Amino acid sequence: MAKKPAGGAKPRIILTASDHEKLSLLARAAESTMPDIAFELAEELDRANVLPEGRASDAVCMGCEVEFRDDVTERVQTVILVYPNEADISKGRISVLTPIGTALIGVPVGKSINWITRTGETKRLTVLQVREPTVAS
Repeated sequence: MAKKPAGGAKPRIILTASDHEKLSLLARAAESTMPDIAFELAEELDRANVLPEGRASDAVCMGCEVEFRDDVTERVQTVILVYPNEADISKGRISVLTPIGTALIGVPVGKSINWITRTGETKRLTVLQVREPTVAS
């Protein structure tokens, strides 16, 4: 039997105005083809603290490199969060339109969030480190 992640409240997320605008359009565009993930992304966007300029250096944004821990397995991973057309799992580039990508967006360093896999399993991750995008997205 798998361990159930503790907690349940989602942390307040932080997004740039630019990321919020682009991701809102993406969520609307994905409603007919990926309704579940589009709904999850829209929910994340609805609860975001949107920064008018710049970005919080300690929150996950589009194009940044994120180091996070699976709180159930204790496995640490590093990925780059990208738009769907830039995704390449072999290069560690995961789409924001995946369950884990949607969970990661906007989460500050040190905060944890529950997310649901495509198989319906609830997992919990903690953001350990965020590095600036190497190329603007």
